Amino acid sequence: MLSSLPLLASPILLLSLAARIASAQDDSSNPFDCLVTYDGFKYDLTGLKGEHELPRTIQSPPSEIVDTVRFDLCADLTRQDGVADEDQCPSGTRACLTKTLHKGSEPDRIFAAIPLAGSSADGLVYSTLSSPKGISITFNGSSYPSPTTGEPIPQSFNVKLICETDTENSDPTFTSYDGQALWIEWHASAGCGFQGAPDAPSKKPAEDIENPSESERVGSGVGYFFLLLFLAFLAYFGLGAYYNYSTYGATGKDLIPHRDFWREVPYMLQDVASHLCSAVRPRHSSGRGGYIAV
Repeated sequence: MLSSLPLLASPILLLSLAARIASAQDDSSNPFDCLVTYDGFKYDLTGLKGEHELPRTIQSPPSEIVDTVRFDLCADLTRQDGVADEDQCPSGTRACLTKTLHKGSEPDRIFAAIPLAGSSADGLVYSTLSSPKGISITFNGSSYPSPTTGEPIPQSFNVKLICETDTENSDPTFTSYDGQALWIEWHASAGCGFQGAPDAPSKKPAEDIENPSESERVGSGVGYFFLLLFLAFLAYFGLGAYYNYSTYGATGKDLIPHRDFWREVPYMLQDVASHLCSAVRPRHSSGRGGYIAV
């Protein structure tokens, strides 16, 4: 494959330039701002801003190819000093993959600069991760010619954010690249969804919402108890009224089941209240210190 690189240099260069022009003309009126709202939750990725560089080496004796992905989720990549313009991705790129040929004592040579992701938020694809919890974000880039056929291949940059609350944000890892989609994995608190505005004083992680606190569970149990008690009273009066009507032909107040009992309830409550008041009423001693007149 390495021997065919010079033969493909011209058509690849032309297609690469065309891809860069198309990428540069991409709609940047709606740039991605690292604030995501998806599936009822919000994700704040601003804590992951900044340029990151992840390399991987592919052995191809007597040479080796170094794939290096450079990305910034929240801003466009800056131009690299000391690197020729044709060896860099176009302006407006959020993720760029460069392929460098290293062979012995010969100087390293960049033979591909692939724009994996643009800056526009339009067309981003999200999906929720369940085990472990997190969110997956797919950034779409422009097409890049195949090194063998020269056919343009749409590129994408995929970020797998794993919810991490116990430790500080870990470094991202270069997972894979198949010539079309590049994947990285990142354990960070930004992968934990929350409800409410990003600047709210208290953020509630998605995992906490799925697992309510003990006080919330107790409150729900009390509410269910009173609801069931209310439904039981309705059923009691409804079935009792139906029984009195169908059995005795009762109408009006006679439909009330155990009418005599309910008629006495106010008086029973009054007696109970009077007894409680007399029990807690303080006993005042007389001014004579307990002496009884003879």
